[in-house]
Amino acid sequence: MTRAFPLAGLLRLRHLEEDQAAGHLAAANSRLEESSVRRARARTALGGSPTGATSIESLYAVAAARASTRGMLADLDALGRRHESAQEEAQTLFDAARAQSMRMEKLARRHQDSVAADELHDEQIIIDEIAATSWHREESSR
Repeated sequence: MTRAFPLAGLLRLRHLEEDQAAGHLAAANSRLEESSVRRARARTALGGSPTGATSIESLYAVAAARASTRGMLADLDALGRRHESAQEEAQTLFDAARAQSMRMEKLARRHQDSVAADELHDEQIIIDEIAATSWHREESSR
């Protein structure tokens, strides 16, 4: 019977932490992408606004619309920077969780290799013992 990896529970915990960090990273990437799309749409809308004013009132309306859109763009840019910061933090946490998980996986592989080597050694001892016993029986029967 093979020996169980003594840190198997910790390995499962590291995998769970890695999965959770991956989920947070995916959500942060999604928010960042959504923010970028909204900013691009707002910039397109600002570029597509009519510039030909036929009266002073329409000129004031165009100026107010552009100022409002610029304010919205500034807000979206600030939100985008926050999303970028959150994404970078999530990436850092994921990288750390992945590194911890990989360390535990390496320990588990070493343990498996050690157990396999011990089992092979034990089998070799049994084979050698059988061969020696067989040889001694043949020698004594001669």
